[in-house]
Amino acid sequence: MPGPGTRAANTAVTRSTLRQQLADALRDEVLAGRLLPGQEFTVKQIAEQYGVSATPVREALVDLTAQGLLDSDQHRGFSVHRFSASDYRAMVESRSLVIDGVIRHAEREGRTRVSAVALVSVRRRAEEAARTARCGDLDIHIGYDLRFWYELGSLVSNAYICGFLHQLRVRTWGFAVPHLRADPDRRQWLWSGHEELIDVVNLGDLTAARNVIRAYNDQAFAWADRLER
Repeated sequence: MPGPGTRAANTAVTRSTLRQQLADALRDEVLAGRLLPGQEFTVKQIAEQYGVSATPVREALVDLTAQGLLDSDQHRGFSVHRFSASDYRAMVESRSLVIDGVIRHAEREGRTRVSAVALVSVRRRAEEAARTARCGDLDIHIGYDLRFWYELGSLVSNAYICGFLHQLRVRTWGFAVPHLRADPDRRQWLWSGHEELIDVVNLGDLTAARNVIRAYNDQAFAWADRLER
């Protein structure tokens, strides 16, 4: 028979789940370009939009603020953070340095191979991410790209590094989406080297992996340079 604390525990779990669902939904709105940089909104507006109470909405918005996607103002509510091209470059540089550290650590530890079985799911993500990049299908590509890097990161680094890199990528996409959506040539700027990276990781060739990732970052820097011309 359920104990007296069961209902309270279930309520807490439900609220926590709703909080995460709202945070995910709002993050998707930002990444889809439906919530634009600088756009303002209140807890009340979001609660009415989703038909939920204010508490999980406020918690979700605070979470996204902590992740750097939103800004909070005591009097005006929340707004989508405006990242600059300089911010974008700094984030790309940060992820580059962290990934290089992960590769160096793997080399020192002699962990140069990831099993083919472990890579099966990541390879599927790679195929879809590369395909949608080549098609210029931005909305679908973002989801596959984020899942690809998160799943690959979980195989080669610890949870803290993986989570940090994931948040960086969400922020870089948050900056890039409005610009790419307005660019008829966006296909040439959507990186599609996911399958190549999986191939060299499968071979345990960390030098080649480093070169693929360097090309990935160089493309990101070149795109940022183009924005400022």
